[in-house]
Amino acid sequence: MSDAVPVSGTIHTFQASDGYVWHYRRYAPAREQSPRAVVVGIHGIQSHGGWYEHSCRILAAAGFLVFFLDRRGAGLNTLARGDTPSFRRLLDDLAEFLRSQRRSDQPLFLLAISWGGKLALALQRRHPGLVEGMALLCPGLCPRITPSFWEKLRILGARLFRPRRTFPIPLNDPALFTASPRWQQFLREDPLSLHLATARFLIESVRLDLYCRRARRQVRMPLLLMLAGQDRIVDNARTQTYLEACPVPVLEVRTYPDAHHTLEFEPDPQGYLDDLVNWLSRQAAETSSLERISP
Repeated sequence: MSDAVPVSGTIHTFQASDGYVWHYRRYAPAREQSPRAVVVGIHGIQSHGGWYEHSCRILAAAGFLVFFLDRRGAGLNTLARGDTPSFRRLLDDLAEFLRSQRRSDQPLFLLAISWGGKLALALQRRHPGLVEGMALLCPGLCPRITPSFWEKLRILGARLFRPRRTFPIPLNDPALFTASPRWQQFLREDPLSLHLATARFLIESVRLDLYCRRARRQVRMPLLLMLAGQDRIVDNARTQTYLEACPVPVLEVRTYPDAHHTLEFEPDPQGYLDDLVNWLSRQAAETSSLERISP
């Protein structure tokens, strides 16, 4: 497989309807291949598309056309760093991009990681019907770590009077993401990781939590939930219970007992990548079969 894996993705920009220009990475399958499906990835609160290059290359080598988006104010996007006008604007950014890539002959899937899982779930209420399925990797729906009570009061006060004042994201210990010394060093040195967020962004994140609780009743496509057994950021049991309330036709759960929060940074991530490729392949085939037999 390694000979077919592209060296890296290509970086492009997308202009949202409000004029903001943000970046994404594109990974195409081999030229002779027609993509089996389109996969769009969205990252967590602190990460960016550069954390997930290996998995994107594996998916492209398996025949998928992959896009990994950097959220506005994060990763390669330096304008309004750590900020957002609203959580609805983030959902609109995602929906506008998904519509731009929609093809009648190719199913489309979301790959949502950590905090990005909240956007994936909420999208189904604000912009339903854009994807055929979602893979949620350690989604941040039920976090173990939140700001302290006094920090929450300071954030609330700043939101009222200084909405662009920044606060530390309480995930700045690399050991929360991985036990690998190599990847911990990567996280300490990564210039694109987001360590500060505005009061407005953090309040919008709370509002997004409330929105997700209503939105989960509108999630009606197949879901894959991938959990890390040693996750210190996400409460796995609560997360699975949370998603079991969704009226999905199938919820498949895969747990990796020895893994930490960022599956990408495991010493050998091949097991989870095989499971992800197999699930996407199966869902793409089933979606294509349904389209062929539809009247």
